[in-house]
Amino acid sequence: MENFGILSILPIIVAVIMAIKTKNVILSLFTSVFIGIMILVGYNPLTSTKILMSEYFLKQLTDSYNAGVIVLMLFIGGFIELMMRSGGAYAFAQSVGKFINSKTKAQLAAYFAGIVIFFSDLGTPLIVGPIFSPFFKKLKISKEKLAFILDSTSSPIAVLVPFIGWGVFIIGLLQKEFENLGLEISDYEAFVKSIPFNIYPILALTIVPMLALMKLDFGPMKKAENDIFSNEELDVMEKKEYIVENAKPIYVWLPILVLLITLLGMLGYDFMFKRFSGSEFRAALSSGYLYAAIVLATLMLINKSKSFNEIFSIYINGVTKMTQIAIILILAWSLGTVNKNLGAASYIIHFIKSINLSSGFIPAIAFILGCIISFATGSSWGTYSIMIPIVIPMALTLGTPLYITIGAILSGGLFGDHCSPISDTTILASAGSGCKHLDHVRTQIFYAALNGILAFSAFLIGGFFQNYMLVIIYFILQVIILLSIKLKQKI
Repeated sequence: MENFGILSILPIIVAVIMAIKTKNVILSLFTSVFIGIMILVGYNPLTSTKILMSEYFLKQLTDSYNAGVIVLMLFIGGFIELMMRSGGAYAFAQSVGKFINSKTKAQLAAYFAGIVIFFSDLGTPLIVGPIFSPFFKKLKISKEKLAFILDSTSSPIAVLVPFIGWGVFIIGLLQKEFENLGLEISDYEAFVKSIPFNIYPILALTIVPMLALMKLDFGPMKKAENDIFSNEELDVMEKKEYIVENAKPIYVWLPILVLLITLLGMLGYDFMFKRFSGSEFRAALSSGYLYAAIVLATLMLINKSKSFNEIFSIYINGVTKMTQIAIILILAWSLGTVNKNLGAASYIIHFIKSINLSSGFIPAIAFILGCIISFATGSSWGTYSIMIPIVIPMALTLGTPLYITIGAILSGGLFGDHCSPISDTTILASAGSGCKHLDHVRTQIFYAALNGILAFSAFLIGGFFQNYMLVIIYFILQVIILLSIKLKQKI
């Protein structure tokens, strides 16, 4: 692929620096996209503006995948706002509050709920977040901690399951490469055998209960947890908004049950095991959220919690709240397209390829490269579609262990996604917890970096010695490091 040399990664650099300096994701993304287009069209600002509107923004809006995601987001936004303002979340919290009566229990409950609702990485944070927000507020746990738990149980679990969207997509990419290389390797079997080497997602999942059980926080998250005690007045004001007379726990569990029944009804009882087009699944999920909202609204009318006009106004307000997230997504998609047209991935890949290293280093290189591309684009899916066609043939040709190479690609893509301020799952985790987006990115990055360093060192070793004991060894290392941090804090 043609690239523009070092200029190919200039928008990436601009986006990252501006996001850190300005703390304004929309401004950072817009500026980086505009600079990228300026490079592409020869630095003419008027032409760049015209192309920005016609070839990027409008195309992103009219793309069927993007439109489906935005429509789904609007339905989710309306439902989530209705659930929160119905008072059902607090009523549900009160009904089971005697069981979730400590910080550790609240964090573990949110963690396991995120794992159970694994069928939609996009829906998980927006389902689990509002349900557990009341528990976290009551027990004085920060929104940043809830966002971290949501982010650690959505995409990490999704990338480990072969029969949902992420797994099907990755298996499809592997299948194409095996066919192109004329190899009789089962794509499904290759994915399953690579799961123990998908080290970053596994560590992302294990760190949450470890932190909760150890009662441990460090880095910016520790400050966020300490600051929650200084916000009692704001917290009380927020609670008043979500406490509604006549609200009942059924406002939570029945609409979610309707959501699941709708998915079963539209896709079939084995919807988690069959292949469906993205548009088909998004249509079913959007329908599920719509029917869930209708059921919730009906319950509110029957119990006289709100009037019809109030319910309708709340729902529309929830849809409106998703506008900013939709803008961020459109800009993120546009930046991904700009980077592709500039050949950013090609520039990075060719730079790495020019370094003459042993084949055993390919998994570690793939991890780093996947992290860079995913961080820059905010898309694990896009990273996998770039990396798998390039790295898999290289690994098989040079004799690098296949399964750990696959694990390195998937781990790198997810690590970069977790650290990226333009990642859709990171954005949704912020939305689901009610946390400011950049606060979530800032507090999560220390935990992600710890797991990323451990994963990178595992791939350095695994490229030469592929062994299923690696994930166990690095889980033990994770526990030892966390215990040492806890011990240091006590001294």
